[in-house]
Amino acid sequence: MDYTWQYYDVVLGAIFVSMAVGIGLGVLTPLALTSTVPVAGGIAIAFMGHGLFVNGPVDAPSDLTDEIDVLN
Repeated sequence: MDYTWQYYDVVLGAIFVSMAVGIGLGVLTPLALTSTVPVAGGIAIAFMGHGLFVNGPVDAPSDLTDEIDVLN
C-alpha cells in the first residue's frame, strides 16, 4: 500500500522542521536560544496560518455552517 503525501502532512513537517532548526541554531551556534526559538516559532505560526486560513480544511465557506450531530 503506497502512502500519498497530503498538504497537511507537509504543513506538520514544516512546523517540526522550523522549530528543530530554531533549536539547532540556538544550541549549535553562538546565536542565543532565546532569540532563535521565537523566530522559529513565528515561522511555524506562519505555516499554521497558511494551513488554517489560506488553504483551510473546508471545501467552501458554507461548510462552516453545517451542524454536527456528535455533540447533540
